[in-house]
Amino acid sequence: MDLGISNRKAIVNGGSAGLGRGSVLALAREGAQLYVSARGEERLVRACEDIARETGASITPVVADHSTDEGRSRILAACPEPDILVGTCSPPPFTGDYTKVSNDDWLANLEVTLLSPVQFMKAVIPGMVERGWGRVVNIGTGAAKFPAQVRILSGPPRAALVNYSVAVAKAVAPHNVMVNNVLPGMHHTATIHDTYTAQAEANGTTYDEEIQKFIDEWKIPANRFGDPDDLGAFVALFCSEQAAFVTGQSLVIDGGLTNATF
Repeated sequence: MDLGISNRKAIVNGGSAGLGRGSVLALAREGAQLYVSARGEERLVRACEDIARETGASITPVVADHSTDEGRSRILAACPEPDILVGTCSPPPFTGDYTKVSNDDWLANLEVTLLSPVQFMKAVIPGMVERGWGRVVNIGTGAAKFPAQVRILSGPPRAALVNYSVAVAKAVAPHNVMVNNVLPGMHHTATIHDTYTAQAEANGTTYDEEIQKFIDEWKIPANRFGDPDDLGAFVALFCSEQAAFVTGQSLVIDGGLTNATF
């Protein structure tokens, strides 16, 4: 299916690995012109080159920390008038005891998970409104909708971002600018790989065994973790022409882990 976004300019922040990379791949397959940011140059350049080689898309890597003013300026200098904005970041660490989360932990995390996407939306949405076309997709976490103590550094700021996004979505929808959120559960990302590989080494098990322990403990109905490329396809759909009547929505993709009628 043609999503109608060939040659649309797209910024993907945090796009060198995991869910961001899956989104870059999906948009590249649709022919979008991509500007992909991440802090680590080597992994970013490698990801962009690999995806460009596979898809033939135009992909420009931008080495920058999107949580800083300097990083945002560098990204927007590379692509000052994007049609599409997709934002994600490496998730904050799991937390065991909420009382052990310090003020410094909160402040450092809020810059990445809440303030940066808000600043990007403020910077690019007015231009989208003026041009009469735009798509924004924030990749958050299922914990924004279904709180859990282990994701307490991730869920609350992303819940605030969802609230902000829906408020903005209502204001700009008349101008064909659609703002939506994707709220993932557990996926096979680089962070998950590193976390559970270390856990396996400590326990004398394997990565797959540690993943299955989590699946069994949390009773994930799909009996597996998600694939970042599959999630990227949903991001691309939210960025499509066909998404012109879908805005202010938050899609949970977690293999059935959380329970809600709506």
